[in-house]
Amino acid sequence: MKTILHVVWGSVLLAGGFWLGSYHGHHQVVVPSGPGGHRILYYVDPMNPAHTSDQPGLAPCGMKLEPVYADQAAPFTRTDNVAPMAPGTVRISPEKQQLIGVQVGIAERKPFQHTVRLLGRVVMDETRLYRINATVDGWITRALPYATGSLVQRQEVLAAFYSPEFLSAGQALLFALGSMDRVTATGQETAAQSNQISQFHLNLKQYSDSLKNLGMGERQIQEMIHSRKFMENVDITAPADGVITARNVSEGQRFDKGTELYRIADLSRVWILADVSEDEANFIQPTIRARVSVPKMARTFSATVSQALPQFDSSSRTLKVRLEAANPDFALKPDMFVDVELPIALPEAVVVAADAVLDSGGRKTVFVVRAEGRFEPVPVETGRRLGDQVEITRGLAAGERIVTAGNFLVDSESRMKLAAAGMHGTPAKDLVCGMWVDQSQARAANRFCEYQGQTYCFCSDACKRAFTENPAKPLKESVRPDSGTEPARSRHRAADP
Repeated sequence: MKTILHVVWGSVLLAGGFWLGSYHGHHQVVVPSGPGGHRILYYVDPMNPAHTSDQPGLAPCGMKLEPVYADQAAPFTRTDNVAPMAPGTVRISPEKQQLIGVQVGIAERKPFQHTVRLLGRVVMDETRLYRINATVDGWITRALPYATGSLVQRQEVLAAFYSPEFLSAGQALLFALGSMDRVTATGQETAAQSNQISQFHLNLKQYSDSLKNLGMGERQIQEMIHSRKFMENVDITAPADGVITARNVSEGQRFDKGTELYRIADLSRVWILADVSEDEANFIQPTIRARVSVPKMARTFSATVSQALPQFDSSSRTLKVRLEAANPDFALKPDMFVDVELPIALPEAVVVAADAVLDSGGRKTVFVVRAEGRFEPVPVETGRRLGDQVEITRGLAAGERIVTAGNFLVDSESRMKLAAAGMHGTPAKDLVCGMWVDQSQARAANRFCEYQGQTYCFCSDACKRAFTENPAKPLKESVRPDSGTEPARSRHRAADP
């Protein structure tokens, strides 16, 4: 009997243990885990972080709920009191931001200042270039040792020539001088003599002008008048101070009328031609002061943008801007290359780095930091661009934090988010219900309307009807106080016009 009782009691204990093990096996709480054993805290709607769930599944927007892991929940906790994210908004952890090189900057309102740096070339001032051409046929009787590059002064003799065409004009001048001397030699001045003397002066003026037209200088003509002797050789003199840039004379050389004998350039002032791109040429106005420096020369010069219109160069597709600079010691030589710095100052504007704007051709986007790790694509309109700065005319407010580097990778992830949400076109916000809709789909369903020059899209006919009946109400609610001193309209346009 004892043996039977022991067997029965052991069977009862064994059955009880088996039942308890089965019970606990069916009711044990299993903590979900993701790849690599990371513990999952909850699931969140990728388009609306305020919507969370303890179980995986689909969000109200139709997208798959994303898990939030325990080791990544700090920046995106369920207690974050954040508004629903706009379509295309992405969340990137600090570790991933560092990996893809995301950098953040600030949109600033400041004077639009920039220094345009250009490469210039020194050329001669066309208004200070003198050409000495032969006015008669003749030949060179004397050539002084002035060659190309020589500095000469005004009225300095360069060479001499002989021409028989001066003979008749010179003899006429000497004959008029002799007649005037005979009339005035009597010492008695009658009315008839006064008339004759007046006529002699007119004749002297006429003969002197004839000699000038033939190419004789004023100094040599006065010397002939004082000496009463004919000058067989006519001097070629420099018309101004300058540098000889061309010399085409030699002793005994015969020349024809119209031949260029010398070319002299006054280099006390020079021109500088600088190549400017078309987008920068609009900001370069006459009278702007520029800084000119010569490479490998510790000297700077001051130049002024000329009033002349820039000339377009079809080969380089640039505009040639002309600057004028003083060159008292001839340090700037023709065909020398120089560095030009032009300061550009424009009125205040919201300015961002050029790399922060993603231009797809039809749309320009900037990623704005909404919270730690949240980046929202915002459509913007740009204005002037100078160097690495761009003016934002619409879409951003001063002081907003934006992505300035790594935005191409952020944009790729944003586009995948839009594609997963079924938005293949540009998203637009329904001002009535606050839902984001696809512009192309709204236009195809005729759920849009024009109001005050803007196009607004809607998710349903009811929202369109509500906006049409009272557009002032949703527009007023979309206006939010900005960080500045005046209210600004919502940065999200309802739709691109």
